[in-house]
Amino acid sequence: MSDSLNLWPIGNCQVSALVDVSGRLVWACVPRVDGDPLFSALLNPEPRDGEATGFWALDLENCVSVEQAYRRNTPILMSTMTDAAGNAVEVIDFCPRLRRFDRTYRPTAFVRIVRPLRGSPRLRVRLRPTCALGAHAPPRTSGSNHIRFELKPIHMRLTTNAAVSLIESELPFRVETPLYFFLGPDEPFHGELDASLEQMLSETTADWQLWVRGLATPVDWQEAVIRAAITLKLCQHEETGAIVAALTTSIPEHADSQRNWDYRYCWIRDAYYTVQALNRLGALDVLEGYLSYLRNIVDGAKHGRIQPLYGVLGETSLDESVAPQLRGYRGMGPVRVGNLAYMQEQHDAYGQIVLSNVQAFFDSRLLRPATQEDFESLEKVGEHAWRLHDQPDAGLWELRGRRDVHTYSAAMSWAACDRLANAAAALALEDRRASWSTRASEIRNKIEAAAWRPDSETMSATFSGEQLDASLIQLLDLRFFAPDDVRFLGTLRAVEAGLRRGSHMLRYATEDDFGLPATAFNVCTFWLIEALHTTGRASDARVLFEEMLSRRTPAGLLSEDIDPNTGELWGNYPQTYSLVGLINCAVLLSRPWSALR
Repeated sequence: MSDSLNLWPIGNCQVSALVDVSGRLVWACVPRVDGDPLFSALLNPEPRDGEATGFWALDLENCVSVEQAYRRNTPILMSTMTDAAGNAVEVIDFCPRLRRFDRTYRPTAFVRIVRPLRGSPRLRVRLRPTCALGAHAPPRTSGSNHIRFELKPIHMRLTTNAAVSLIESELPFRVETPLYFFLGPDEPFHGELDASLEQMLSETTADWQLWVRGLATPVDWQEAVIRAAITLKLCQHEETGAIVAALTTSIPEHADSQRNWDYRYCWIRDAYYTVQALNRLGALDVLEGYLSYLRNIVDGAKHGRIQPLYGVLGETSLDESVAPQLRGYRGMGPVRVGNLAYMQEQHDAYGQIVLSNVQAFFDSRLLRPATQEDFESLEKVGEHAWRLHDQPDAGLWELRGRRDVHTYSAAMSWAACDRLANAAAALALEDRRASWSTRASEIRNKIEAAAWRPDSETMSATFSGEQLDASLIQLLDLRFFAPDDVRFLGTLRAVEAGLRRGSHMLRYATEDDFGLPATAFNVCTFWLIEALHTTGRASDARVLFEEMLSRRTPAGLLSEDIDPNTGELWGNYPQTYSLVGLINCAVLLSRPWSALR
């Protein structure tokens, strides 16, 4: 069904969908991002029974071209389909998002509008949802203007002004007037369908464009930054504030690798980087929502232990299983649901919770500034960072078969103590500031002694070994090292020499549970770009950044991984890490606005 990641996300921060190059919805989960796939064809291109399912196609007869683009500064997709005779239609795909009764209306719903543009186009509608992880089609019933799908845990209803019988029989028909489709909760549609959906389109457009207007974008690469920011916002489950790592599960990290993971959950680490990037653009609504989510996570943590990831509702159990009915992206299974990484010890999470929260002690713009009670709650997190800073964990790369004392995790523990000292100073709690500052100094001394390798003039990724990994570059972003520190410069040289493959960076170049990694990790390349720019290699940084921009999909997005030899994208999509790197580098490398004023 989809043989590449040339996919266009739509969504409303409750649900999302991916639209392929032919205008088919091939991936969407309900009632939220981590739910059962309503459209699953992305992960089942060649079903075992031979009958393709799990998609919603609006097929123009004899179609020869499909031109796609987003409506300006929105995730509303416009697809112009043209047939061999020049007949054409425009398809508008979006998920409603607007203000109603002083609240955000973001239903579990997908809207499609078809407008005839030229001639006498003929269209065939194929609506083939799935349920039970792609196992079968749901039971359906229909009425004069609707089709009802009996899904679990939510029934869905298509309301339309198109002929229901022609949709059910999948027969083609002429499009002479605009067609309207609303696939949402199983309840009667109130109001006139055409006028209501046109109003939803107008108000959804305005909602997104007003949000974008509030972004503090850099001068250069504005379009790329805006698209990345919109997509990061789509990755937030706004009801709770959780931010998922990606909208998909089980896109392999490279061909037939078995490195297929479910990213539809909230990693503390990924969400920290997401709010950090969006903060640089002034998108405080995402931060405030996420901080609310984090407060609930911290309150509910058993004995103060923080998991690496949680469900979007804060669920603590994310047991991993395989969906046998789904053959996988390009037939490359398995398709996993859930993620056992939730059981791992990843000690960097404690630092990331503190770092995500610390801005609230200083930022007067926030609707809810942090309080002393918040500080005392964060101190409990800091206590774990202090206690665990020199203990082995799975590390940020979530190694399933090995534990070490990872330098990155220890540095995040240092950052937790350092930033708690800053927060205490903001609250005029001098004794607490001194205590956390002392702890930060002790952790720093231990890291410098245990991870520095004087013979090779580099930091090691672990306290006990000689490994290199790209996370060492983050010692600069964390302010553990200054850009002119000879230890950081030596580390940067070693990491670049050992892990750079052409224009791309590997996470690491040693064997893990699945052998040697074959693809580069996109955010690591962005980390390198930041380090090159900050250490005086601005022209090198800019060349690499332009190269990464050229690797984006036509939708302007990136997945997690890239083949350094072919440039083909792999891994879950769209991936927050990668879009975070794009934004951070654009902000860092851009000219200032004063250059134009």
